[in-house]
Amino acid sequence: MFETLSDRLTSVFSSLRGKGRLSEEDINATAREIRLALLEADVALPVVREFISRIKERARGEEVSKALNPAQQVIKIVNEELVQILGGETRQVRFAKNPPTVIMLAGLQGAGKTTLAGKLAKWLSADRNTPLLVAADLQRPNAVTQLQVVGERAGTPVFAPEPGNGVGDPVEVARESIEHARRNNHNVVIIDTAGRLGVDTEMMQQAADIRDAVDPDEILFVVDAMIGQDAVNTAQAFLDGVGYDAVALTKLDGDARGGAALSIRHLTGRPIMFASTGEKLEDFDLFHPDRMASRILDMGDVLTLIEQAQRTFDEDEVEKMASTMASDDDFTLDDFLQQMSMVRKLGPIGNLLGMMPGMGQMRDQIDGIDDKDLDRIQAVIQSMTPAERANPKMINGSRRLRIANGSGTQVSDVNGLVTRFFEAQKMMRKMKSGGGMPGMPGMPGMGGGNNKKKIKAQAKKAKKGKQRSGNPMKARQQEAEREAERKRRQEEGPQQPPQLPPGLGGGGGGQPTLPPGFGGPNMPDLSNFKLPKK
Repeated sequence: MFETLSDRLTSVFSSLRGKGRLSEEDINATAREIRLALLEADVALPVVREFISRIKERARGEEVSKALNPAQQVIKIVNEELVQILGGETRQVRFAKNPPTVIMLAGLQGAGKTTLAGKLAKWLSADRNTPLLVAADLQRPNAVTQLQVVGERAGTPVFAPEPGNGVGDPVEVARESIEHARRNNHNVVIIDTAGRLGVDTEMMQQAADIRDAVDPDEILFVVDAMIGQDAVNTAQAFLDGVGYDAVALTKLDGDARGGAALSIRHLTGRPIMFASTGEKLEDFDLFHPDRMASRILDMGDVLTLIEQAQRTFDEDEVEKMASTMASDDDFTLDDFLQQMSMVRKLGPIGNLLGMMPGMGQMRDQIDGIDDKDLDRIQAVIQSMTPAERANPKMINGSRRLRIANGSGTQVSDVNGLVTRFFEAQKMMRKMKSGGGMPGMPGMPGMGGGNNKKKIKAQAKKAKKGKQRSGNPMKARQQEAEREAERKRRQEEGPQQPPQLPPGLGGGGGGQPTLPPGFGGPNMPDLSNFKLPKK
């Protein structure tokens, strides 16, 4: 999603870099390219007009004309305007003061409401809620059975007193589910209603009757992000017919152009609350406008990656791996297998790399990554004996043939894995000894024997330089010089921080100027981010 828009905007901004000042022609040309990029992404025309108007107005203002780097300032403006179009702030679920909180799902046929209901239940359960799924879709064949299967996968009970397939009253089922939730201590009720069309007045009225019967705290309009421009018309029809508080986007992992997400929020005034980004129940989270804007502008989404790692990794696993990395023992294939398993828990490797800043330029290489390659590596390592994993040097020709046969791979695959592992092991030894990565300084806290000798020698030399001379006259002269130096420092007061050399400062203030592509909106805001307590 948004790949076409992201590629176009990235190419637009690359042409601006290096210009010390933007002319009126530069601003008009940039606005024209951004307009074309948004229209190609299927963004509604009224949204495009207002978006371009705001960018041109701000680009002509003082914040760009007085900026040291006008190109980065324009990128910052586009980023901020994208965030505003997408909703500005993250919309949280409004929980009822007196449980249960009732969340009603409504949307078109095939939008993915039933699957999203299971994802929402699993997401809520992670925060120690006790949701209940309600099968109020009694029209679609096997809709009740599907919700029961999804609920079982999500570990959430399902209230389904009617078999469905055209049998039963969905309004009565929804009403009874509230009492059932109170009796069984469920603090959240998620009602899955039948899919309907915007022109289907009968089904629209049924949704309105369910709404009146249960008085939901949140009504979510579930929309397929791949339907493009028509999503706006559908969203408006549901807003007029049923009404809703927020939007949940599904199929954001598809290859559609994504204009619906940029249009719905602006034209309906309802925020996007949730985003479904895959087929698995875990591929679901709150919609963060600032993070989505960063992805569109190829600035990455580091905060989501960090939060995903926090939810996935066990604290004991992280501490064990950290102690292994810091120990004096050699890095073994068992350690490598454990690291690979931890990374695989986060999801597809391509998705993880896509969250890193600047990875849009390597999209072809990322798309070529196949997670099955990691499965083959895992199979090769697991086909080895514990002794072979601890000491790969003992793997000779006959052992490699046995490992290849046991893992269903070729001997060349085993050879390649062992060779790359030895290279990685050498690098780990260098890092642990304080040598660091090639071309980089040593890593603090991981110093080995060579570094320790250097540190001791430097400390000994420094200590030796402060010794008093054995000559009484020379000793008195040294003491007088030290006293004069102390008085001079007291008179000067606290020292100012050292200034950067000419050419590295910005505006003469000694502040470093970041190279193009860094700083400003390109870096995630980590000011409110807190690491988990140990």
